[in-house]
This record gives sequence, structure tokens and C-alpha cells, in this order.
Amino acid sequence: MVKGMRMREERVAGERSLLLGVGISAIGIGMYIPFSLVFFHHVTGLSFALVGIVLTATGLAGLAVMPLAGSAVDRFGARKVNLLLYAVRALGFALYPFAGSLPAFAAVALVTALADRSFSIVQQSLIGEVARGGARDRLQASIRALQNAGMGAGALAVSGVLALWGTDGFTYTAWGNALAFALAGLLVSRVKPLRGHANGEPGTDGAPGTAKRPPAGYRMVLADRPFLGLTAANFLTALGYSALSVLFPLYITTWLHGPDSLTGAAFTVNTALCAGIGVLIASRVRRSGARRTRAAALGALLFAAAFVGQIVLGTVRPGQTATLVALLVIVVVYTVGELVHSPSGGALSVSAAPEAVRGRYLATYQLSYSLATALAPSLFTGLLALDGRLPWAFLTVAALGAALALTRLERHLPAEAVYAAQPSPAPVPAPEVSPAAATREPAATATA
Repeated sequence: MVKGMRMREERVAGERSLLLGVGISAIGIGMYIPFSLVFFHHVTGLSFALVGIVLTATGLAGLAVMPLAGSAVDRFGARKVNLLLYAVRALGFALYPFAGSLPAFAAVALVTALADRSFSIVQQSLIGEVARGGARDRLQASIRALQNAGMGAGALAVSGVLALWGTDGFTYTAWGNALAFALAGLLVSRVKPLRGHANGEPGTDGAPGTAKRPPAGYRMVLADRPFLGLTAANFLTALGYSALSVLFPLYITTWLHGPDSLTGAAFTVNTALCAGIGVLIASRVRRSGARRTRAAALGALLFAAAFVGQIVLGTVRPGQTATLVALLVIVVVYTVGELVHSPSGGALSVSAAPEAVRGRYLATYQLSYSLATALAPSLFTGLLALDGRLPWAFLTVAALGAALALTRLERHLPAEAVYAAQPSPAPVPAPEVSPAAATREPAATATA
């Protein structure tokens, strides 16, 4: 730990319930995300084409409602909105097996998509509402690890369900998802916000609570240049996060001419490391006293190193065995970068947002992820068509730019955002006592 600093990691009231709820909901997500088109095709009976059109349209509509979710968090509190979204998702999946017509499916999918898209904003805001200091970094790391483990478990679970009941198992899976989200909501309801967040009293950091807030909206966010810079830096890094799911499979099959099994191996290594050592790495980074900006910058630099490795691999193009080994090493470096960046970057955004308008701030920040996810497929495929190494070169420059921006923004961000360990207050010197005074008998203490 850095001298003169103290780790502020108060235990969160209801933390175990929060994490258990996250893990259970992640199992539900893992039960349908990998099979989304097939899942909804069998649950609703609609064609793949119609299902794809509906999911795309409702997903875009979900992006449009994200700013409203931020406003709702600022008005009602993250915990209440979080519970509402769990309830909406539970109801949506309970209704999917009955949505056999196109209008019914579109209506249920729209409501569910609005909840899904807004959930990351609300969950990040909830972390800021229930934790402070280093506890925010710890929760970020724990939640990410549980999400990876839960999604992997969900994918295995649905495979078992399909093996037992065939395609009818998708209906049971939908109801299982509804149950998972309902149970997660009940668990998260036990989480207690820090004093002042739930009732409109002054918050723990002195900012006004939900009931007494100065008028402020998205104009305040747009006027905060350091936070917008932080959001822009995150957009550059978020493009790197999209590489594993979008660029890796295309690059392996089209440029390296490798088997599809390499893609599966890369995903397995990434998921196993995220679930297995994510909390450990985040804890080491946090306890080292590293500034969040520099930890996030280090994660971006590790991304850049992995991307450079892909350029070298794509230039040399060794045999299949050497390619497999090199690719797995690159995935390990990439994953460590993800595990270093994610907790620090997430806690940095939460702590840099003023409490009274945290929802709006985080809605803006989360748009950087959504925009990167939307642009990645066309950007990567366009660059890959020119040269297989070109998208990796672009990502390398983007990651280096993010690292540079994070370090330059450090001096402009609030100290409580940059440091997980806050400076210890200076000790108050004891008053000097004269020898004569020291020999006097103490005066009697007055009592009421």
C-alpha cells in the first residue's frame, strides 16, 4: 500500500446477496445469449429472419432509451430501478413462450430489450450507491468474475436441457430465465444503499441526495470535459473488448486459415481466466495503491501488446501447432489486460460522476460501450477485407491512445475518482503542555 494512503473498503450491506443475485442472473443470460436466434425461433415459432429483424430493431430502440434510464436512476435511485428491471426481464421471459405471433413477440422483445440495455447503467450506478472507495473496485471485479462464470454455467445448463428434452427444452429454458431474474431481484432487494441515498438525505460524500438536488441534466454532463474525455478513452478501449467476439473468429478462419476450434479455445481460455483469477488480479492492483487511471492505462497497454502479437502472428504465419500456442499466449495477455482495466475503469467512471446526477453520467459513459459494439462488425470486416493485420493495427493505435488519454486526464479528475485508497487525514498535533501545568491536578468535570 502506498504510504500515506488508506484503503477504504467498508463491507457493503447485503454484498453477498448482491453477488449471488448477479451470479444467478448471469446463468439466465448464459442460457439464451449464445443461442439467441435459435432460442427465440423455437420459443415463438417465428422464422429466423423475422426473429433477427425484431431483435435488431428492439436492440436499437434499447439504445435510444438509455438516457432515460440515467434520468430515472437520478430521480428514484439505482436500487429501485434495478429491482424494476429485474422484474421486467423476469416477466418478459415468462411471456416469451406465449408470444407466438409477430406483434406479440415484438412487444415482449421490445420491453425486455429496454430493460436489458439499461441494466448496465443501473448496475454501475448501484455500485456507486452501495459502496465507496476501494469497495467499488472490489465489487466491479467480483461482479465481472461472477458474470463470466454464470454465463458459462448457463450455456452448459441449456446444453443439458436440450439433450434431455430436445427443442422443447427452449421453452423450459425461458421459464428458467424468468425464475433466475425473479430470484436475483429478490436477493438484490436485500442490498442497502449507503446512508442518505435511499431517502434523499445528504449522501456520504456530502452531495445532495435524491430529494434535494440542484436542477441538472445532460447539459451538465456535456459541459464536463474531463468526464467526456474519460468516455472517449473508454470508447477506444471498448473497441478492443469487441475484438474477441467479432474479430478473433474472422481473423482465425480467413487470414490464419485455422480451424474453427481455435475460436472455441480462445473463448474458453478467456472465460476461465476471467472467472478464475479476475478477483485476484483486481485485488493485487487495488492493494498496490495504483491510481485507477494508471491501472486502466496499463490494461489498455496490455491490449495493445496483444494486438501487436496478432500482427506478428499474421505476418509470420507459422504452422498450426505454433499458431495455436501463440494464439493462446496472446489471448492470455489480452485477458489479463481486460482484468486489469475493467475494475479500475468501471470504478473510475462511477467515482468521477457527481452523486446527484450519477445516472445521467453513467448513461453517457455506457453509450461508449454500446457505440463500440455497434460499429465493431462493419469496421473490422472492412479493414480485414484490405489486410488481415490492418484491424489489429487500428486497435493498437486506439489502445495506445486510450492509455495516453487516461494518464493525461488524471490531473483533471476528482481525487476520489483517481485513488481507490484515499489520503489519510493529517494527524492533529497534541497541544504543548508546560511543566507547571502538567503538575496541576485536573479540574473536576461538570456533570448535568
